[in-house]
Amino acid sequence: MAITLVNPNGLPVIDAYRQVSVATGSKLVFIAGQVAWGPDGVTVGEGDLAAQVEQCYHNVGAALAGVGGSFDDVAKVTVYVVDWTPDKMPSLMEGLGRAVAKQGITGAPPASLIGVAALDVPEHLVEVEVTAVLD
Repeated sequence: MAITLVNPNGLPVIDAYRQVSVATGSKLVFIAGQVAWGPDGVTVGEGDLAAQVEQCYHNVGAALAGVGGSFDDVAKVTVYVVDWTPDKMPSLMEGLGRAVAKQGITGAPPASLIGVAALDVPEHLVEVEVTAVLD
């Protein structure tokens, strides 16, 4: 595995992710921001943040698998949420929890959560992009 996740001394421990990832692989993989489109190009979970988060992670998993990777290879996650307010955190975590359970995700790489005014189309509430490192 090309990624080691750590929480260095002197930084707070965050339950949702590790503060640092150390990559030792040789192939960088940049996954475009994934929105809640199903394989047919139709939005999954319109109006439902949790359902859209889950679909985004499913799409990321498919992208990783398509290049021979998995979530174990993810070095960094960035999540963009439309009109972010802290009261949306339970829905975001619900969708993430479902994705983790269905896909067997065990790592918690460093992550950034960024509130945005809008995404590509009005029905998309969230977009997830990742950087991965493969051996």
